[in-house]
Amino acid sequence: MRQHDENARQYTVVVNHEEQYSVWPAGREVPAGWREEGKGGTLAECLDHVERIWTDMRPLSLRRRRAEDAAAGAQVME
Repeated sequence: MRQHDENARQYTVVVNHEEQYSVWPAGREVPAGWREEGKGGTLAECLDHVERIWTDMRPLSLRRRRAEDAAAGAQVME
Protein backbone atom coordinates (compact mmCIF):
# COMPACT_ATOMS: atom_id res chain seq x y z
CA MET A 1 0.00 0.00 0.00
CA ARG A 2 1.31 3.45 -0.81
CA GLN A 3 2.19 5.77 2.08
CA HIS A 4 -0.40 8.33 0.97
CA ASP A 5 -3.14 5.72 1.02
CA GLU A 6 -2.07 4.60 4.50
CA ASN A 7 -2.17 8.19 5.80
CA ALA A 8 -5.67 8.71 4.39
CA ARG A 9 -7.20 5.47 5.73
CA GLN A 10 -9.21 5.83 8.93
CA TYR A 11 -9.00 3.49 11.92
CA THR A 12 -10.70 3.05 15.25
CA VAL A 13 -9.22 1.94 18.57
CA VAL A 14 -10.73 -1.27 19.88
CA VAL A 15 -10.48 -2.93 23.29
CA ASN A 16 -11.34 -6.41 24.54
CA HIS A 17 -12.64 -7.69 27.90
CA GLU A 18 -9.04 -8.00 29.16
CA GLU A 19 -8.47 -4.27 28.46
CA GLN A 20 -6.04 -5.04 25.66
CA TYR A 21 -6.03 -2.47 22.86
CA SER A 22 -5.64 -2.64 19.11
CA VAL A 23 -6.53 -0.62 16.02
CA TRP A 24 -9.03 -1.71 13.41
CA PRO A 25 -9.97 -0.25 10.03
CA ALA A 26 -12.92 2.11 10.44
CA GLY A 27 -16.10 0.93 8.81
CA ARG A 28 -15.28 -2.75 9.15
CA GLU A 29 -17.16 -4.94 11.59
CA VAL A 30 -15.25 -5.22 14.85
CA PRO A 31 -14.25 -8.83 15.61
CA ALA A 32 -16.11 -10.80 18.26
CA GLY A 33 -14.78 -10.10 21.72
CA TRP A 34 -13.74 -6.54 20.86
CA ARG A 35 -15.59 -3.23 21.08
CA GLU A 36 -14.85 0.25 19.82
CA GLU A 37 -13.10 2.31 22.48
CA GLY A 38 -14.16 5.67 21.08
CA LYS A 39 -11.01 7.05 19.45
CA GLY A 40 -10.75 7.16 15.68
CA GLY A 41 -8.39 8.74 13.17
CA THR A 42 -5.35 7.90 11.12
CA LEU A 43 -3.26 4.88 11.99
CA ALA A 44 -0.63 7.13 13.60
CA GLU A 45 -3.24 8.97 15.68
CA CYS A 46 -4.79 5.73 16.89
CA LEU A 47 -1.44 4.15 17.73
CA ASP A 48 -0.40 7.29 19.63
CA HIS A 49 -3.64 7.11 21.61
CA VAL A 50 -3.10 3.42 22.43
CA GLU A 51 0.47 4.13 23.54
CA ARG A 52 -0.75 6.85 25.92
CA ILE A 53 -3.60 4.88 27.52
CA TRP A 54 -2.33 1.27 27.51
CA THR A 55 0.37 1.62 30.12
CA ASP A 56 0.07 -1.83 31.70
CA MET A 57 0.27 -4.60 29.12
CA ARG A 58 -0.86 -7.31 31.53
CA PRO A 59 -4.37 -8.66 30.89
CA LEU A 60 -7.04 -7.38 33.29
CA SER A 61 -7.54 -10.84 34.81
CA LEU A 62 -3.85 -11.03 35.75
CA ARG A 63 -3.85 -7.52 37.21
CA ARG A 64 -6.90 -8.39 39.32
CA ARG A 65 -5.35 -11.66 40.47
CA ARG A 66 -2.12 -9.92 41.48
CA ALA A 67 -4.10 -7.30 43.40
CA GLU A 68 -6.06 -10.02 45.21
CA ASP A 69 -2.85 -11.89 46.03
CA ALA A 70 -1.25 -8.70 47.35
CA ALA A 71 -4.32 -7.91 49.48
CA ALA A 72 -4.37 -11.45 50.89
CA GLY A 73 -0.65 -11.25 51.66
CA ALA A 74 -1.14 -7.95 53.48
CA GLN A 75 -3.89 -9.47 55.60
CA VAL A 76 -1.65 -12.39 56.59
CA MET A 77 1.08 -9.96 57.65
CA GLU A 78 -1.25 -8.10 60.05
